[in-house]
Amino acid sequence: MASQPTVARAVLRSLFALPRPLKRALAGPPRRCGEHSLDLDFQFGGRLLARGRAWGTSTPLAVRRELTDDAAPLLLAPETTSVTTGAMDIPAPDGRVLPARLYRPPAAHGLLVFLHGGGFTTGSLASADPLCRLLAHHAGVRVLSVGYRLAPEHPYPAGLDDAVTAYGHVLENRVRLGLGAEEGIAVGGDSAGGNLALETAIATYGRPGPDFALALYPVADIGRTGGSRALFAEGMGLTAEAINEFEQHYLPDGYDAASPGPALVRRGDLGRLPPTYLSIAGFDPLRDEADELAGLLRAERVPLVARAFPSLPHAYAAFAALSPAAHTALLDAAHTLRDALRRPVP
Repeated sequence: MASQPTVARAVLRSLFALPRPLKRALAGPPRRCGEHSLDLDFQFGGRLLARGRAWGTSTPLAVRRELTDDAAPLLLAPETTSVTTGAMDIPAPDGRVLPARLYRPPAAHGLLVFLHGGGFTTGSLASADPLCRLLAHHAGVRVLSVGYRLAPEHPYPAGLDDAVTAYGHVLENRVRLGLGAEEGIAVGGDSAGGNLALETAIATYGRPGPDFALALYPVADIGRTGGSRALFAEGMGLTAEAINEFEQHYLPDGYDAASPGPALVRRGDLGRLPPTYLSIAGFDPLRDEADELAGLLRAERVPLVARAFPSLPHAYAAFAALSPAAHTALLDAAHTLRDALRRPVP
């Protein structure tokens, strides 16, 4: 007998496989921004979510964390069955142990230290599982997913400290992880995890730092108002209210707002970043700050692949198993990562 997640996954895929005219009728008129329309699958999925079990900032954080993890099995892509996984423990300097999960595709080359999204307050190894499997499969790299500490229990810079610890562990255990001397190491993540990945690359500059950074629709500023944050304040999954809550949870009491901290666009050391892949979603409250970050990296002469996906919303990569447009966008990131780590590392 098929398991409940398997049945639910099949039902969900059958809904997204409906003919486009029927999906359009159910989704309503196209939502537009300038000359671009929101991808039909995401508008359709948003309508389904609105009719089903949705949650927001009024839902207790513990419940949101549980629901986020519960949704992950529904988003598994069928092509990732060849990827094997194993649990790992990463020792932290204060005696704690960071939970981690290592993904190994056949004939892997290189390794990506992956940091999940979730507004620094939700997300886990479980919620990141579908995306990590897809990246491992399509990039042909090992992926080490890290269970870093979350706010508000552990505000900034606790999560960053854990990310730096995980990267250092990889450097010190290359042989045990199966990495040859010529294989590269990358850091990457989506949304909040993209922010942590870029901060980790800056913090570990010269240790040596990573060979490549991957940031999917990253958080790049703190406390920003107006622009895309106002334009997409509602109806795109990530709301302005949620962003405000995340920022309040993430920054510790008494934090100096004048300090750039995790606000990447206000940092003066972006030139320390390695070659970087940056994706920018068109229907994303964080679009403007990602655009600004791309411009700053170019000004610092950081080798940059910046990709704009004008029809996609925030967190599109998590839905690559359901949306062809999201799948194509994720393939672009995965193939860029693959090519970057297969070049000889000096």
